[in-house]
Amino acid sequence: MERKLKDLKPGERAVIVKVKGGGATSRRLMDMGVTKGAEVMIRKVAPLGDPIEVNIRGYELSFRKEEAENIIVE
Repeated sequence: MERKLKDLKPGERAVIVKVKGGGATSRRLMDMGVTKGAEVMIRKVAPLGDPIEVNIRGYELSFRKEEAENIIVE
């Protein structure tokens, strides 16, 4: 079973394996540094699970749950 970014809990770290999908959303994520091999750490998750705040490549990003669903980690 593949792990997705949305499945991680605050404080957990993982390495990005793949960004699924295509088109503008995938391109936008890659432009922000969400690429294969990047380490990501979950900072916090909103009470209802949306958005998810992460640290990646030395800066902070927030992802919607739908975006985090397409980021596969290990």
